[in-house]
Formats: sequence, C-alpha cells, structure tokens
Amino acid sequence: MTPPGTWPAGPGGLSAGMVMSSGLESAPMPPFPSPVPIPGAPRLTDARCELLREIRIVDEHGEPRSIHIPAERPLTVFVDKRELVTLMTLGAMPELLVLGYLCNQGLIEGADEVDSITVDWEVSAAAVKTHHGIADLERKTATRVVTTGCGQGTVFGDVMNQLATLHLPDAAVARISQATLYRVLETMRQQDSIHRKAGSVHGCALFQQGRMLMFVEDVGRHNAIDTITGWMALHGVPGEDKVFYTTGRLTSEMVMKSARIGVPIVVSRNGVTAMGHEMAERLGMTLFGRAANRHFLCYTGFERFDAEPEPRRAAMRVVAG
Repeated sequence: MTPPGTWPAGPGGLSAGMVMSSGLESAPMPPFPSPVPIPGAPRLTDARCELLREIRIVDEHGEPRSIHIPAERPLTVFVDKRELVTLMTLGAMPELLVLGYLCNQGLIEGADEVDSITVDWEVSAAAVKTHHGIADLERKTATRVVTTGCGQGTVFGDVMNQLATLHLPDAAVARISQATLYRVLETMRQQDSIHRKAGSVHGCALFQQGRMLMFVEDVGRHNAIDTITGWMALHGVPGEDKVFYTTGRLTSEMVMKSARIGVPIVVSRNGVTAMGHEMAERLGMTLFGRAANRHFLCYTGFERFDAEPEPRRAAMRVVAG
C-alpha cells in the first residue's frame, strides 16, 4: 500500500467532490481563511479514483446514447490491522470519510488519536493506524443497528444511546435568519455537482454565515456527513456556529450525526422522519425540510429562526368568458 505522507487538499487546494463557494452571485461573499490541520493530525494519503463512468443506454425513443453514472466501490476499513467495516462509497475523499466514520461511531474522540490513514484503491482498503489502539473496541462494536442510510447504513449500538450526553449551543447564540437560509439554498442551487451530471448521489455541505465551507457528494447521505465530520475533525472546526445542508431526508441517524459534530441548524432538500423529528426536538435542534429556492418548512427549533415571512400571493380570480 502507498505509505501515508500527503495531506488531502483543503479549501485552499480543492480535491474532487469538495469546493468553495462565494454564495449568491448578486451578493458575493469573500471566503473564510483556509483552515490548517490540528497539531498532531493524522497523516493521510490522497487516494484518487474515477467518480463517473460512461455507459451506453437506449432511451424511451429507442435511441442509443452515452451517459455518465456515478461510480460505486467498496472500501474495507481496517483499524490496527483488524477489519472493522466495508463502506460502499463514491470515493471522492476516502481518508476523510474513514476519519469521520470513526468519529461519528464514537470509536475515537478526536483526529489526534489516529496516526495515519492509508487508502489503496488497488485492494479497496483503508488501513487506520492509531497511536494507542481503541479502548473497548469489542464492546463498542458488538451491537449494530442497520439504518435507513442509502447503501444501507450501520451505526454501532452505543451511538444511539448517547443522546442525553449531546448538548447544542443555546438559541440565543446559534441562530439563522430567513435571508441567510435563502443564501444557503441559492448557493446549493448554483452548485456544480455530480448529481447534475449523473444523478444517484447525495450531497452535503457545511456553511458559516451563509458561506459554504465544504461540499461533498457520495452514494449515501451518511457517507457525505461522515466526510464532512472528518474534515471538521482534521482541521479542528467547531460546529456551534455552522449550518449543515443535505439533499437527503433527515432520519434519526442524520440528526444524531449532526448533533455529534455540534451543529444546531440542519437544512434538507428532502423531508423529516418521525424519529428524526422527535430526536431533534429533544436536542433543541432546528430542522428545515422541503427547502429549495424560496420554499421551506421549519419542523423544529423555531426559537433559533429569525423569520422574515414572505407575503402571501393574492389568489387569482378566474372569470369565465
């Protein structure tokens, strides 16, 4: 396997699947300074692979043509030479995906516990080397919960029992205005993406004050948020003043992972499940769903939202001629 030693590109040097955005074209916003890895951060490879594959299809008119579809490949994760899990992934930023997965599963508390992550696509494997091993690994991984994540997500049982230990910032300091929400939605509307070219993937993004810090796509929304978690852990980026955006539905797993990274405001182009709604209410998290263009539903956490209501359009009266 290729020895670790190269850093994944950060916001100042973009890698596939990760971009910076200046926000609305009509109201450009300067990007934040590029973050640097934390002291003691793990050494990471920068494994690359093709994200799209060209195939031939026949459409409804009987006409053959070429289109692109997203690649999907297995990545088996080994921690200190022990096989942990196989993730089905697009492969955009596999090192950050693995780091974020370990964080979100509660197997590590921080990136500095990991010495290196080496990804080798020739053998479809990621080798994680920790400094001192993972305490109680057998117990932590004994129970698995199969979630509704695309590609069939899995979380270890202990993670779902940690809700009471998670605390989000107070609504007085973590807020979002309707104008900022619109800026987030407009940025995502303009975002170039694999989904536009090929469909069949989910996208997630991290925002601060309406500016996009990171964007990633994967075959499952749980992979995408794990990748963002890995990026935050690597650079020591806190979540209390951030907004998390996803194209996927807000299930209990997505709400839990958002809470684990400390993000109090979550926006989805899709809807919210009953368990996700209940969990967000208990956490005091603000959830926006069905959010696109200038339309949205605020499901929970109204106290964080500075609303600027849109005027209702007058009903059109149709007069028969």
